[in-house]
Amino acid sequence: MLQKPKGTYDIYGDRALEMLYFRKLVNALMDKYNAKYFETPIFESSELFHRGVGETTDIVSKETYDFKDRGNRDLTLRPEGTAGIVRSFIENKLYAENLPLKAWYLGPMFRYERPQAGRHREFYQFGLEAFGSSDPMMDAEVIGIIVNLFKILGLKGVSVNINTLGDKASRENYRKALLDYFKPYLNDLCEDCQRRYEKNPLRILDCKVDADKDIMKSAPNMIDYLNEESKKHFDKVKEYLDVMGISYKVNSNIVRGLDYYTHTVFEVQADIDGFGSQNTLAAGGRYDHLVEFIGGPSVPGVGFAVGLERLFLALNAENIDIREIVCPDVYMFSTSDEQKPYVLSLSNDLRMAGFNVEIDYNGKSFKSNFKQADKVNAKYIIIIGEEEVNSKVLTVKNNETKEEYKVNLNDLIEFLDEKLGDEHED
Repeated sequence: MLQKPKGTYDIYGDRALEMLYFRKLVNALMDKYNAKYFETPIFESSELFHRGVGETTDIVSKETYDFKDRGNRDLTLRPEGTAGIVRSFIENKLYAENLPLKAWYLGPMFRYERPQAGRHREFYQFGLEAFGSSDPMMDAEVIGIIVNLFKILGLKGVSVNINTLGDKASRENYRKALLDYFKPYLNDLCEDCQRRYEKNPLRILDCKVDADKDIMKSAPNMIDYLNEESKKHFDKVKEYLDVMGISYKVNSNIVRGLDYYTHTVFEVQADIDGFGSQNTLAAGGRYDHLVEFIGGPSVPGVGFAVGLERLFLALNAENIDIREIVCPDVYMFSTSDEQKPYVLSLSNDLRMAGFNVEIDYNGKSFKSNFKQADKVNAKYIIIIGEEEVNSKVLTVKNNETKEEYKVNLNDLIEFLDEKLGDEHED
């Protein structure tokens, strides 16, 4: 029997309902922030991710799905969303339009890593990228979007860990300090960190293998190497978070796993029963030079990403049900095959009028049709027989109260509108 590839999963049933509701919620929330929806290709030039995400990252060096197409072009399944959005921003010359621009996306990403709970090889991300403002107010607003989303979903104890990587000059000063500090301890670091020492020593701080070693805990802090401009930017971000009432903690160990970040980096957490210290549900930061590095003009940016698999695990752990159960407004069936065309025609008219309609396709018995109406939780039942077709007067039954109504065909839509009320308007 053919089976799905390891590290992937099918979306159906409850997970499909969760996904559909989440997309609906995000779409409404993004409208409040005047953010525009973007979709980019699932595969792009390998060079985009090697340049944009960074050669020294684990994502590029270990986890990307790289392949050659029939034209011998090097392509990669997208491992994250930012690089593709930046490429689209440049290629479509959106930098020439009214900035800032906030672009949001939701779709599948791909990384070859060991599958485990909340971590798959094909996974879904919701993210936002804001281009065109270097103001720390934009950093704070972007963080605020995630905090508000998690609160709307009903998560408790939502908080933010933030750090700063400073500007280019500050980052270079810090890089030199890390090289000097870790040099005597190279043999005590894991093999990955020994490679990172040469290419990007900041990523040593992101190591999960050596995280509990004393040498890691005593490493220099970025905040001690910031110039005045970088300090001012970070202080303003914290000030704006205070103004919005967002709880945060400065965590010097947050450097993020991608090479393109500058200034503010952050992780957003929630108190999830059973998650322990692994309760980070979203992360992101500022990247003021990424657009230019990929080939565009000098345009600052800041963004975040939320992994949906881990978020849904968190919601389930907290017994938060975001499924939006949609039940038919009307279940309709005919008493014989002769009335089937009438049922099909009327159901089409009702659907175009905005009603959810289910019909009997298989010629079930009366008893089976009533059972089916109960199974799908239909609100009303309409039975079509020869008399109904000829008289154009329909029997409409409330499936909960069992009350029956005689309704003229011309008045049916108005009748259902009145009975279903606000529910139909939603």
